[in-house]
Amino acid sequence: MLKTYTYPKFEYRTPPEIASGQTLKVPVVVVGAGPVGLGAALDLQLQDVPVLVLDEDDTVSIGSRGVCYAKRALEILDRYGVGDAVCSKGVSWNVGRTFFREQEVYNFNLVPETDHHRPGMVNLQQYYLEEYLAARAASLPQIELRWRNKVVSVAQTGQTVTLKVETEDGFYIVEADWLIAADGARSPIRRMLDLEIDGKVFMDRFLIADVVMKADFPSERWFWFDPPFHPGQSVLLHKQTDSVFRIDFQLGWHADPEEAKKPEHVLPRIKAMLGAFDGTAREFELEWVSVYTFQCRRMGRFNHGRVLFVGDAAHQVSPFGARGANSGLQDADNLGWKLKLVIDGKAPAALLDSYSEERIFAADENLVNSTRSTDFITPKSKVSKTFRNAVLGMAKEYAFGRALVNSGRLSVPAFLIASSLNSPDEAGDTFAGRMLPGAPMDDAPVLDNGDEGWLLNKVGNRFFALYFADDPESLDAATVAGLSGLSFDGIAVQPLVISRKPGIVPGGIPVLEDLRGIAALRYDAKRGTVYLLRPDQHVAARWRTFDAAKVKVAVARATCNA
Repeated sequence: MLKTYTYPKFEYRTPPEIASGQTLKVPVVVVGAGPVGLGAALDLQLQDVPVLVLDEDDTVSIGSRGVCYAKRALEILDRYGVGDAVCSKGVSWNVGRTFFREQEVYNFNLVPETDHHRPGMVNLQQYYLEEYLAARAASLPQIELRWRNKVVSVAQTGQTVTLKVETEDGFYIVEADWLIAADGARSPIRRMLDLEIDGKVFMDRFLIADVVMKADFPSERWFWFDPPFHPGQSVLLHKQTDSVFRIDFQLGWHADPEEAKKPEHVLPRIKAMLGAFDGTAREFELEWVSVYTFQCRRMGRFNHGRVLFVGDAAHQVSPFGARGANSGLQDADNLGWKLKLVIDGKAPAALLDSYSEERIFAADENLVNSTRSTDFITPKSKVSKTFRNAVLGMAKEYAFGRALVNSGRLSVPAFLIASSLNSPDEAGDTFAGRMLPGAPMDDAPVLDNGDEGWLLNKVGNRFFALYFADDPESLDAATVAGLSGLSFDGIAVQPLVISRKPGIVPGGIPVLEDLRGIAALRYDAKRGTVYLLRPDQHVAARWRTFDAAKVKVAVARATCNA
């Protein structure tokens, strides 16, 4: 048991199919009620798709697991209805500091510019996130949560997936059109389907110690290479909620995991570390201790027939950079709208191939960054360690040295610029900035009928056409008619006008006032500029002048209907 958290017990109910002997038929089953599985269920609920969630446990994750949730993940959690809860409970931070021995050699700011709704990172113990997601899912009519329901076999035909589910009251059968496997790094679903996951195990061990203490340390990420309190190794410190601090101690590959976890070995390490700050013998209590190794692996593809893999079931990275849960939530964000269109017959199954292609690109980007971070943090030879220490020695004085310091490149969203769903810019159209096709949207403050808000909270879950105007009442009749009638084979596109002035567009098209022109600046928008936005808040296409026919072609391409 933890000192600062009481685990909820979710109610088990006897499935009615056990008594009736009938097969339960559902559109989508999600296996695994961790952050990614619950996120996938909530994403599909936003798309009006009924979902059955099965989990073999009846509580949230035990012990110390994920901690850091990046800005893009927070924006996704906003769509799922739990962003405010996570940010209110968690510890927000933007600044990270890196030390070599006793000197600070490098620092960074994840969000150096102002006017963003969410911070660069929020630190919050994973069990809180799961509790918020589970409560949100339980409150919604189209999500059914079944706890202590264990999937013991999976088989698929060309049209359905059949699952055998074990409970304390017996077995029953579920027949689903689609199965989302969110059952973790050891994925039983992956094993049942005899699918492989390739990669490597890193030859090092780390001690996690979650410590409860009163300390006025700033809300920042601190990382040490070769500190005097843990010579020759690295240490990471994160502040969490409930006065809990996460400390990671590098141990080396040859450390005995069971010995390292014993209090007589853990407590002296923590006392030495805390005493190094100002010599104060701070009182603290151990909340959780574990020793871990880590892997960087992924499946060859993430969709196999009617089974779709998300999160750790599909890909795993080292913890440096907080890329695990953040990447998994982006999987759910990418998948939900695509699966909805396929279910409704508005897009071919090839759209789910694009889920695999886009998220494999993102996974590979994470794997490369995670591997580089790990190699820098845990050099495997004297030569590489000498190089690493030389870089750290130069970082304080030289910019090129700081650029080489790698204590964990932190999670950022993938820019899907090579995606086949993007429409390239028109010849002659030039744009500055980073909002190119495939980019995740930048946020900006806006006014909605005089009420302050944020751009990202006004879009998502469907296609949007963002039209930039100087004055909404100056739009001509042809433009209004074209914006109002945007659709492609039943796929509607919601128009939205961004204007520096308040006003009403004829035809009732919604208008957002661009406070101080920040949205126009971030999107390099001039009068008449148009952006086509995907349901997952990525840019699909952009133009300097509006042409309804070109928007429809771009929608067709973004849904694999071209």
